[in-house]
Amino acid sequence: MPQANASALSLADGDFPFYNDEPIALSTWQWVPILLGVAAGFGALVAPVPIVTNAFAASAVQFVQALLFPALPLLALAVVAKNHWTTLFAKVGWREVKWMIGIGLLNIVVSACVAVLVQKWFATDANPTVAAIKELPPAQLILFLLKTIPQLLGEELLTMLPFLAILFVLVKHAGLSRRASILVAWFVSAAIFGAAHLSTYDWNWIQCFVIIGSARLVLTLAYLQSKNILVSAGAHIFCDWTYFAGVLFIPKIA
Repeated sequence: MPQANASALSLADGDFPFYNDEPIALSTWQWVPILLGVAAGFGALVAPVPIVTNAFAASAVQFVQALLFPALPLLALAVVAKNHWTTLFAKVGWREVKWMIGIGLLNIVVSACVAVLVQKWFATDANPTVAAIKELPPAQLILFLLKTIPQLLGEELLTMLPFLAILFVLVKHAGLSRRASILVAWFVSAAIFGAAHLSTYDWNWIQCFVIIGSARLVLTLAYLQSKNILVSAGAHIFCDWTYFAGVLFIPKIA
């Protein structure tokens, strides 16, 4: 994309941040600590929980890990972009809530259809954490549900910050058009998201890259449309909490 065209697409026109010198210009090397922050946040989430004598204490430790998941990449972004890190976020009104619910419902339908097709030819693995929530006492269940809020925000950052980094590289250095760059970044960031779930699903590559990757492509639509990570996070929370409700109240789902 010519520089003049890129500059014309300002954030005021609803463009993505950080790839076209808006709201500030970032260099290739400045993306490195941001992506390292993403990796550090994910590492904090999946780190083994220290041995504790109390199940509630273990849940509390996991809650802290979930908080670190989004906090570390946001800290890295704030160090690099200063106060412009808030560009990822915007106000949430009824319009945004409707997008959260709409994309969440679409994701549930698409995920179910893709899962049914994949399961005709390949074995899939259950998420052990989700299956275990039926056995949690009320206090731990509440803590688990609260934990998913920062954790799912972290999953959005795990997806969208690499999306923006890929968009930056393709537009600035590879000379691709904005449209083509968005398409490539959309699929590559979904693959990154799928790869992050490999250990959860016993390294089932088909499940992670086809089923979960497809779900991620749908969820990312919320950010592509809104340019507001709170909208994609809200759609993600709506989708997962709907599934949790099914697990708790419809036994066959688990």
